[in-house]
Amino acid sequence: MTHSYGQRRKTRHKFQKGFKQVGSIHISRTLTTYRVGDHVDVVVDGSIHKGMPYKYYHGRTGTVFNVNPRSIGVIVNKQVRNRIIPKRLHIRIEHLRQSSCRKAFVARVQENDKKKT
Repeated sequence: MTHSYGQRRKTRHKFQKGFKQVGSIHISRTLTTYRVGDHVDVVVDGSIHKGMPYKYYHGRTGTVFNVNPRSIGVIVNKQVRNRIIPKRLHIRIEHLRQSSCRKAFVARVQENDKKKT
């Protein structure tokens, strides 16, 4: 038998939740405010099927370009052969979280400002 070619093919382990993590999401995930220019991580929540991005974008980091009542517009870079294409996706809030990729940079800038003064 051949395998299926659906949207969620080969995602048995990628989209599953961890041990003792099953159930509904925490309210803080929904109440997080996102602004244009923020960096976000795409982490797919397998228990919520609406607004779920394609499996390629799971674990990617992008930049917010649009904020809607239920979804966030994110620009994610995708490498296709010899070029990098910025993809614009609208993803529901349940599948996003604030990225910590700029924390070290911001801390370094603040430390340098203290040294200058």
